[in-house]
Amino acid sequence: MGIYWSVGTVLLLLAITAPLALLLGFGAANAARSRVAPLRWFGKTYMAVVRGVPDIAFFLFFVIALDQGIEYLRQKVLCPGWDQPVRQGNDFVVCPQAKMPLGNAAQWVHETYGFGLAVLTFSIVFGAFAANVLFGAMRAVPRGQLETAEAYGMSRRQVTRRILVPQMWVYALPGLSNLWMVLIKATPLLFLLGVEDIVYWARELGGTKTPNFTDYPHGDWRMWYFLALLIFYLALTKVSEVVLSRIMSRLTRGQATAGGEAQRKAAA
Repeated sequence: MGIYWSVGTVLLLLAITAPLALLLGFGAANAARSRVAPLRWFGKTYMAVVRGVPDIAFFLFFVIALDQGIEYLRQKVLCPGWDQPVRQGNDFVVCPQAKMPLGNAAQWVHETYGFGLAVLTFSIVFGAFAANVLFGAMRAVPRGQLETAEAYGMSRRQVTRRILVPQMWVYALPGLSNLWMVLIKATPLLFLLGVEDIVYWARELGGTKTPNFTDYPHGDWRMWYFLALLIFYLALTKVSEVVLSRIMSRLTRGQATAGGEAQRKAAA
């Protein structure tokens, strides 16, 4: 049952991470276009720093730093009299009340906390890439249309909501489609965050066990388990391609783009 649950875990991660990453990316892209200098610096720095760090390095550093930061703040509030240093060699030691989650918490609490950290980490990483795609898509919208809307008396917010955002998706969707595929392929990195994903279970269930009362009735079947994973990911990406192709066709309808011209010629 573990491998079946892990498939649901991967699909749930994708379902939650994709909109969160898109939301973060949209906010960062707008911040990078802001006329307020600190916001503009923040948006561009976020995109540059996160995109410039390898995913594995970011996962290994950020999750540990975030987890320790939460526990340190909880200790300051819950254990004000704690006089031992939190750094003791390679160990990070806080009072028992500050552990996150608590040591006596149920197993599902630990699993939910680890999954939440995974969702947050994936969202931050892929949000930076989404921000770069959306930032480029916003700049691809013809400037003349925005200036015309401003000349008709629209405010900057109205121009963004009514002119810029509806049209930018046509330019952003190809990049976002590639990003979605990369996100699917990055889900095996869940094991770095302590989440038992399908790759973990494929390695565990397919491997040969030492003889004992729980010995599997087969030898090393990892090749067959990983072949099943290959089929699973290929099927998932194929379904994604079909759905994204239909969305792209819907967005380009009536637009002055290569896709829109192709639809007009096909209809004629």
